[in-house]
Amino acid sequence: MSLNGTSPVPPPRRTIALSWFVVGMLVVAGVAIAGTAAYAALRAPSGSAATPGNLTVTDDLGRSVVVPFDPKRVAVLSPSIMDIMFRLGLRSHVVGVDCYAAADGGLADDYSSDQVALWNLSSSMCVQVGPTFAPEMLENLTPQLVLASTIISVAEVETISSTLGIPVVMLQPPTLSGILVDDALVGTIFGVTSVAAALDARLAVELYNATELTGNLPSLPTVLVTYSVDGNGYWTFGPGTFGESLIEIAGATSIGATATTPYPELSPAQVLVANPSVIVYGVGYGLNETTYAGGPLWSEFSAVKAGNLTGIDSNWLTEPDPTMILEGIPALLAAFHPALG
Repeated sequence: MSLNGTSPVPPPRRTIALSWFVVGMLVVAGVAIAGTAAYAALRAPSGSAATPGNLTVTDDLGRSVVVPFDPKRVAVLSPSIMDIMFRLGLRSHVVGVDCYAAADGGLADDYSSDQVALWNLSSSMCVQVGPTFAPEMLENLTPQLVLASTIISVAEVETISSTLGIPVVMLQPPTLSGILVDDALVGTIFGVTSVAAALDARLAVELYNATELTGNLPSLPTVLVTYSVDGNGYWTFGPGTFGESLIEIAGATSIGATATTPYPELSPAQVLVANPSVIVYGVGYGLNETTYAGGPLWSEFSAVKAGNLTGIDSNWLTEPDPTMILEGIPALLAAFHPALG
């Protein structure tokens, strides 16, 4: 999901569960692939994944959806899902991706320049999802299937399904383990279950290694992880959010953990009082170190004075996908615990 410095849009709300730890234990036991298969079983289709035809799958919103097996034309309405498609070798199936209106940034408002280059995306693939949804742009691409997150509304899903007659599978994992489940589900739809199992094994190892590194620390650093800044303060993650779960897994205590809202904007005075020993800030979508340095009272924070601050890709903090686990967690571990090497 895109973020910007003037009107930050909170990422979708998440919660953390301990089921990912079980996956890590399976890896240690040498049965990571079997463990990943158990996740796939949670979403087992009613049809055969080995035979062309239709499958019935259950998506992350609990919807039962009939989808074509291995569709060749797919619209992907979320950067996190595009990450899964690319990692499973399915880029050639993608004919459309989510964009904002051209006046609001177009493709660049949802995808970073690195993602655009890596995934070979172009404005001709755009399906406008904001500030209003443009179903005609989707229809013109003639997809057989839409994979989407909740950046589109339930009403928009109904428009796609009922009016356009295109099946929609919603992939919005509520936990880190849900990323593995969604990998397996996409692998089943496209007949690449072994590739998805191998990816999930890698993710399970990363999750387990993080818990091993931080499980016996004598104390945890207090941190501010901010994904946007304006003249009033610093936007961060509150309790029950995916960002908060990342901070916990990386072995730190967030100064936003006691907030009363999921995505609070902390005033500079609140940050000064909380006195985080480490600051991590999200970059991209117009935000960089200079942007944060211009934030209120930034130079007064102890972490800034000590040089204990790190900028990382905002997508690693806000997009629930394999890259969040493979890149985001190691980046947070390095920022929070440099001595662990």
